[in-house]
Amino acid sequence: MKFVRPLLFAVAVSHLVGAVPPAKKTAPRSVTALRPSAGQSAIAERWLRSLNLHDRIAQLIVMPCYGEAINVRSKQFRNYQHLIRDVHVGGMIVLGHYIYGTIKNAEPYAMAALFNRFQTMSTIPLLIGADFERGASMRVDSTTPWPYNMAFAAAQDTEASRLEGAATAKEARALGVNWIFAPDADVNNNPDNPIINIRAYSENAGEVASHVQAYVQGARLNLKSPILVTVKHFPGHGDTSIDSHLSLPKLEAPKERIESVELTPFKAAISEGVDAVMTAHMAVPALDPDGVPATVSSKILTDLLRNELHFRGLIVTDAMNMQGLTQMFDTGEAAVRSLEAGADVLLMPVKAEDAIAGVMAAVRSGRLTKARIDQSALKVLQAKARLGLARSKIVNLHGIGETIDAPEDNEVAQRVAEHAITLVKDERDSLPLRKADNTSLLILTENRSGHQGRRLMEEVKKRAPNINVVLLDAQMSKADMDAAVKTTDGAGSVIVAAFVTVGANRGNVALGGEYPGLMDALLAPGRPPVMLAALGSPYLLRTYPDVKTYLTTCSTGALSETALAKALLGEIPIAGHLPVTIPGLAKYGAGIRVPAA
Repeated sequence: MKFVRPLLFAVAVSHLVGAVPPAKKTAPRSVTALRPSAGQSAIAERWLRSLNLHDRIAQLIVMPCYGEAINVRSKQFRNYQHLIRDVHVGGMIVLGHYIYGTIKNAEPYAMAALFNRFQTMSTIPLLIGADFERGASMRVDSTTPWPYNMAFAAAQDTEASRLEGAATAKEARALGVNWIFAPDADVNNNPDNPIINIRAYSENAGEVASHVQAYVQGARLNLKSPILVTVKHFPGHGDTSIDSHLSLPKLEAPKERIESVELTPFKAAISEGVDAVMTAHMAVPALDPDGVPATVSSKILTDLLRNELHFRGLIVTDAMNMQGLTQMFDTGEAAVRSLEAGADVLLMPVKAEDAIAGVMAAVRSGRLTKARIDQSALKVLQAKARLGLARSKIVNLHGIGETIDAPEDNEVAQRVAEHAITLVKDERDSLPLRKADNTSLLILTENRSGHQGRRLMEEVKKRAPNINVVLLDAQMSKADMDAAVKTTDGAGSVIVAAFVTVGANRGNVALGGEYPGLMDALLAPGRPPVMLAALGSPYLLRTYPDVKTYLTTCSTGALSETALAKALLGEIPIAGHLPVTIPGLAKYGAGIRVPAA
């Protein structure tokens, strides 16, 4: 095997708007125009006239559910039934079900059947939403497993972002979901951000805008099956160091910086006719000196988003059960303040009845007008009419198998995962592996009871059966970690594949448990050289800057694990570009090209 030493390239790029131009509008314009037709308006107005004040307010509320098969006599189903039949909420959002530290996703046919039952129970059709940031696979099994957004930027593939948008919209509608809370339009320019990270495309505003615009184009192309598309988290959650699920973050940047960086992707999405914008529970003093969360700030939602940026679609709050909001206001007050600020949809208040009661009291006292309620209720009803829900709100279960997990979509997703592999440093000229037989691979999962690491182990062993592979768990004891270190004694080289994923309520994106001690032992003087591969956050190099070889997938999931196995063993070239700066260690755009073996 002839090996050609790759060259390090680092692109010095400004992180302002002009650095990467927005996607060229080669695709057709959006089809679900924000302005409803005369017929759609008539349907929405008829629906509105049929509702009393309570039910008009209820139309503004979207509550959570799990997409699991459940008995209609179960407590859980009766709760859903109560929300739809008695409270008359306007929509539901499907969540992943956390069980023993892992997320249990929905089964596609069961979920679609459940949503059909929901729609049958509701007099006015429901909006059914889902956080499909990584495609439907984020919440539903047996659907296309797209990588995280940052992988698309690492692969420099905006066309793939457009295809992901189209595929996600197609799968969503087949499953009964008519509103996707994607794409993420945040600019991740803070390495310490604990909640955005690889959910964002890049730290470069122009690059983020390009991918966001492409995604929106793709998601809204289907004339026969339109869907609502959402950008988030306005006015930009990328430069924060606190998880808004836990507390109130603050964006300290000046207004000029916010206008040129954070707002750029949102402007691109609005120009593309995006249907909805989700707010952020974060303070932005440069935009509102009062320091209140953007969700309840009229200066941010009305003065900026509505009046300056001319957004005419739905403004939806981020989940209202997050502590970034609940620490400051009770459910009713948060609902009232959000509507006062300009929001149209209240996502996941702690209790729907409390939110409705708070808003009704505000109308009775004159704090909110009935006209203000009607304004948002009509927007919600118009959105339902534009989706064609008055004509057909039930999905055909037989069409699911013809739509989800299409081979052509999987091919694009795998291509992105492979092109995203980015080699940041390789001082020992270690890749691809030359003597795999004398190599130990330690896979540092966050929870072995899930799927993390299993595909990587299988793909590596399939290609190099003599590699010593150890699958670890963050909950293991120090003794277990010491035993893992001992398995590397005498190895020619050690690969550490570490999962560093972003998740709500953690407060950081870092190795947990006894892993720091394990890494210290592996990197001690006299030990075999370590190659570190970060599955997820590219910033792990900041913690272990002395490793001689460092690469990142900028994503997690089975496709990224397969891609990493191929890259390590020289089956595919390594050619990714770093979508973020790793302070003091690697520049934006950096990457070492390594040809396939």
